[in-house]
Amino acid sequence: MGTDLKALLDGLGVRPSKAMGQNFLTDSSVAKGIVAALRPAADDIVVEIGPGTGALSDHLAGKVRRLLLVEFDRKLAAYLRERFAQEPTVEVIEGDATDFDLRPLFAEGPVKAIGNLPYSCGGEILRRFLDPPTPVVEAVFMLQREVAERLVASPRSKDYGRMTLMIGAGWRVEPLRVLPPEPFYPRPAVDSSVVRFRARPPGEVAPFDRKVFDRLVRCGFAQRRKQLKRRLPLEGASWEEVCAALGISEMARAEELSLADWLQLTRFVDQHPLKDTPQCSDEMFDVVDADDVVIGQRSRGEVHAEKLLHRAVHSFVFNRRGELFLQRRSHLKDIAPGLWDSSSSGHLDVSEGYAAGAKREIEEELGVEVEPQEIARIDPCEDTGWEFVRLFRCVHRGPFRWPCSEVETGQFFSEEVIVDWLARRPEDFASGFRECWRHYRRSR
Repeated sequence: MGTDLKALLDGLGVRPSKAMGQNFLTDSSVAKGIVAALRPAADDIVVEIGPGTGALSDHLAGKVRRLLLVEFDRKLAAYLRERFAQEPTVEVIEGDATDFDLRPLFAEGPVKAIGNLPYSCGGEILRRFLDPPTPVVEAVFMLQREVAERLVASPRSKDYGRMTLMIGAGWRVEPLRVLPPEPFYPRPAVDSSVVRFRARPPGEVAPFDRKVFDRLVRCGFAQRRKQLKRRLPLEGASWEEVCAALGISEMARAEELSLADWLQLTRFVDQHPLKDTPQCSDEMFDVVDADDVVIGQRSRGEVHAEKLLHRAVHSFVFNRRGELFLQRRSHLKDIAPGLWDSSSSGHLDVSEGYAAGAKREIEEELGVEVEPQEIARIDPCEDTGWEFVRLFRCVHRGPFRWPCSEVETGQFFSEEVIVDWLARRPEDFASGFRECWRHYRRSR
């Protein structure tokens, strides 16, 4: 098969690039096994990275709802378009997978990914497709064996490091098989590994601030064999206090701490005042009448249980390109857990005004100070949770820092993407956001 592939590439005028890490899979049985590891189903959306001449694509085309082939090489992309021209479920995208925009795929629902990743940029592609937020929930990738060993390494081993932890915090990583150079053309100088990634389900890992986690891990592994004492940004805590609280040695090195240890360390160091507080059932709200006049105060739990009229604010935060920042609510929230929502939202404190409440919520949930402007007023209904809502907007490009107990992740999305996403998967969004979005679109 290698001879046939060489002839095909010669006919296309494609010379495999060592710099681009182009090594084409030639063994159909190996390709079939790799695809089977992804467990493709008829309703799946699959993104294949670097399909080349279609070794994996052959076993996916026509068997899933939609197959996106992301190919960097112009000539190979043209070949794939011609090859799969009669298959309406296949779309060929000519582009760099390290820059691929995943945001439109949220409208498709959960996405799977597969690919023979180039050795030259495999790590970048992993970050692009697996770092949150991502619509990808499962992936099977062929990687350089050295990279795969770093992904599944254990503490105290030479391969254990930042990549192990950053990927492992969000994914269950499973090595499937090692492939020698023989099934590839041209033959690489090293072995490859097939690895499966499955997103960790909600609740498997306690909420943590990913930016704090990344900063700690990066500092810790800058000189991996040195003791961590005085090397980490502990934000006010002493190393002795950290060690006593976490039960680790004061002489510990970065490579000796497990993923669970690093996550505990992150939560201990995180100074956000709301890191452990998704909501408080005895928090007091103003209760109002049908004219939005305060008639008393009741607890959060009572207000929601009895469907009493009360007050809330939502804010839309846009960047300079006109994209809207959406947050994904923590699975710990008592209302709409895990759903996408406005940039910030929340109830008013007792006697608090709407404008003050909007400003406070943005500061608490996004960590920035702005002066939001009111753009809509929404009457109570079932979708708002019987809240009088005032909708505000402002412009800020970030970066944002949110309380991990309340917000799982967030991202800027274009209005076009949101419109399509809402039309196709309204169940992905909190009902309060859907109502605010309708009013926002009408007001424009």
